[in-house]
Amino acid sequence: MTVNRDTSYIISIINELRKLPKETEWVEFKLSDDNPVEIGEYISALSNSAALLGKASAYLVWGIDDSTHEVLGTTFSPSTARKGQEELENWLLRSLEPELHIRFFEVQVDGKQVVLLKIPRAYRHPVAFKKEEFVRVGSYKKKLKDFAEKEKELWRILGETPFEEHVAAENVTVDEVLKLLDYPAYFDITGSPLPATRDGILKALEAETMIALADSNNWNVLNLGAILFAKKLSDFKQLRRKAVRVVLYRGNSRVETVREQEGGKGYASGFEGLIGFINNLLPTNEVVGPALRKDVPMYPELAVRELVANAIVHQDFFITGAGPLIEIFSDRMEITNPGKPLVETSRFLDSPPRSRNDALASFMRRIGVCEERGSGVDKVVFQTEYYQLPAPSFEVIGDNTRATLFAHKPFHEMDKDDRTRACYLHACLRYVSRDYMTNATLRKRFGIETKNSATASRIIKEALTAGAIKHYDENAAPKFRKYIPFWA
Repeated sequence: MTVNRDTSYIISIINELRKLPKETEWVEFKLSDDNPVEIGEYISALSNSAALLGKASAYLVWGIDDSTHEVLGTTFSPSTARKGQEELENWLLRSLEPELHIRFFEVQVDGKQVVLLKIPRAYRHPVAFKKEEFVRVGSYKKKLKDFAEKEKELWRILGETPFEEHVAAENVTVDEVLKLLDYPAYFDITGSPLPATRDGILKALEAETMIALADSNNWNVLNLGAILFAKKLSDFKQLRRKAVRVVLYRGNSRVETVREQEGGKGYASGFEGLIGFINNLLPTNEVVGPALRKDVPMYPELAVRELVANAIVHQDFFITGAGPLIEIFSDRMEITNPGKPLVETSRFLDSPPRSRNDALASFMRRIGVCEERGSGVDKVVFQTEYYQLPAPSFEVIGDNTRATLFAHKPFHEMDKDDRTRACYLHACLRYVSRDYMTNATLRKRFGIETKNSATASRIIKEALTAGAIKHYDENAAPKFRKYIPFWA
């Protein structure tokens, strides 16, 4: 049960809803009807109708007369209501698809008990209760499948509304906007002068689609503003699980955790601190220079930056309960984000960038956090080659995408998969640079001496057999053979 300390805000919402001339498709008034199935069906109908009408939330209110909107009070108490042996709220949450962050509030209005249920609008998919989707038609609750035009329009709206435009905090005051968002960081990062007035600050944030004007001259903080510049992501219920989590393990397994920390700030305002924190946890590699030895981070900072930025930008925000995860082991670093990639992992290096979150990606590129022209994977591969590290791997794990950087490993300790992956990515890197892989370029990539060219030839043969690369010209003499990726 949600406990709201500022009951005056909830009462103000109830009073605003009472001013409506009649019941609407996104508001339902009841007295003491506590039938769990009816409540679940109304949640589905009101959520879907709110999306159709462009509302951030829908409301189900107990204790208000349906026709006069007079406060009569209710005997319904969601804090004690149950379905069978289960608490009502938990049962409702289990019965709704996709997961919906509904919130019950119990307040006294004119000395009488009133209950408000705040229901977020549908996003991505119509909301179903017990696998059935509902919608409001006038003041009536109907099955969505029986109204083809409404269903078609709902799917169109859901497909056109990106995550960034959804509301993270609804109908908040100017003071609350400035309390929730680290607005000085926005002006600092973008290199813009800080306006002298609050109106100037709000206009700048509104122009960036980080906030939007709400009813009663208040504001809605949109997901874009919250995810980029939240002072504390935990202030936004639907975003608190999207904080970046960093875990350091002892050894090569997840058996023993040495340190774990979850980021609190928005992605833009907290990015540099996040990268600094990660780099301080990384193992070091001893490099022998012309005159001295020095320890440097095991993984190139540029590669770490690009992969962390990609995990943030390309995640699927509609997968609830999960955010970007960076795990550091003694022999590797795994960077995982929720959501399957929009392109094949084998084509990360050459494919044009595609993102589910265009506004987020555009802003992060604009401030120089991630690659402007592409995914930045070409930079990651180049950096690992330059520092003679094993090639990174990119894979889909369930509904997640994982990129892995590997610690330094001598060539003789690399297995066949390591060699083939490195050979393939080297061929890709050469090809996107309008060049070709040869025995000589592969020797340089692995640090193989010229006299051991047969070793490079064996790696090329393994990659050819695996279908990772192919001949540029099969008729060329062995000495002049060039190789390209399988997809070229």
